[in-house]
Order: sequence, then C-alpha cells, then structure tokens
Amino acid sequence: MADKKKRALVIVPFALDAAGVANRKAQTKAVKLGPDIDFDFRPVTAGPTSFMSHHDVALMEMGIFEAAMDAEKDGYDAVVIDTMSDSGMGPLRSMLKIPVIGPGRASMFFALMLGSKFSVLAQWEPSIPRIKRALQEYGLAAHVPSIEHFDTPPDFASLLDGKEEKVFPKMKAACERAIDKGAEVICMGSTTMHQAAAYLADNLPVPVINPGPLSYKLVELMLGLNLSHSKKTYPAPLAPKPEMVRAMMKAAAATEKK
Repeated sequence: MADKKKRALVIVPFALDAAGVANRKAQTKAVKLGPDIDFDFRPVTAGPTSFMSHHDVALMEMGIFEAAMDAEKDGYDAVVIDTMSDSGMGPLRSMLKIPVIGPGRASMFFALMLGSKFSVLAQWEPSIPRIKRALQEYGLAAHVPSIEHFDTPPDFASLLDGKEEKVFPKMKAACERAIDKGAEVICMGSTTMHQAAAYLADNLPVPVINPGPLSYKLVELMLGLNLSHSKKTYPAPLAPKPEMVRAMMKAAAATEKK
C-alpha cells in the first residue's frame, strides 16, 4: 500500500487576497519538492498591515497562531510560518505535535553550515531592530558582521513584482557591502524578497539563502526522519483556550472591515 501523501500548511502573515497569497506561493517554484507532499498557503484572519514595531509583532503573533492552531486536527502533517520573524512559532509548537518550522531560525542556523559568518539583508532601516532581536535571541550576533538594507519599503502583497530593474541592483550593492565587511554567506531577511533570490545567487560570490524554500525542504527532511520539536522545550498548555483565540480574531476581522 502506498504511503499517504503528506500535507503542509504555510501561514501567510498578512490578511491578503488571492493574488497576494499567490505571490507568496510562488516561492515553491524555487525549490525541487518531492511528489509526496503538498503545500497549502493560508492567510491570517486578521493582523497588522505592516511589521516594524512591537505593536505589529503582538498582532502578528496572535494572527499566525490562530490560523494554524487547528492544523493537526485538520489533517496537516507540518506547519510553515511564512515570515522571518518566526511569529507564532512558540505558541504553535506548544499546541501541536507536528513540526512547526520558522524560516528565521532555520535559515540563520543553516547559514552557519555554509560559512562561519553571515550577514542579513533587510529591506529598509525599520526592519533592522527586529533582525537584531532575533539574532540576540538565537545567540548568533557574534557570527553576523553586519545587517544591510536596500532602502525600499516592503510591499507585503505584490512583493518585488514590477520593481526588479530598480530594486535588484540595490539589493546586490547591499550584499556587496556585507561581503566587504566579512560576510561569507548572505541570509535574505524576509520571505518578501524571494523574487530576487536567483538574481543575487547568480551575481554574488557567496551563497545566498532564500528562507521560504529552505523551510519547505526542512519540512520534507523532518517528516522523512520522523522528527518534530521537543515538548520539553514547548510544553502543552494546561488550559488551552482556542475558542477565545478564534473569537478574538473574528472580532478583529470584523473591525477591519468597518
């Protein structure tokens, strides 16, 4: 009897329409995935419209948590969070036994498999504090000679579509500054940059990590090895309140429509 096809749920961290979600799903084209797994993309019910402050972090954490907290019951075998912030990863790991992958932690640690120092490419200056917090939390700041940005406000729906000629050279120049400061690997600091990954890889002398596709391959790896996160690190809640969370997000979505 053939093995059942696996299903992974990818949570888009903004309440995007079908076109916006399709731009995110296009990341799957950048990686060769096996025929025995499907990736479904789902936007959050409600959340921030930007992601540059602690206010936004709080809203995104809750939105992502609500969007995937029933993934195991819904028959999914894994969850991927489509943001380098790894928002919602801890709460979801506490609720779920299936693997929950955050591309931020995954791509930064993977960078150290390819070199001893890596730099993070941010979109613009307001993104830098979030990246610094992640590096401190993961204990990786000493391995990062710089965080560079290309001074372009993010477009969370269209991403870099239509901006290639203007933006790609700026991204390359930012990466070259990082290399001059000692970077041996470039880690793209947002899944919103995925459209530039091939260009940067072809035009830079160091490896470039595209976090979204990496996280999809890690899902395959973890499922293939029958591994998931430790419940010693992420214990289950003593009194889970999924109905409260759903009500909060439903009310939030209604407020946004007013």
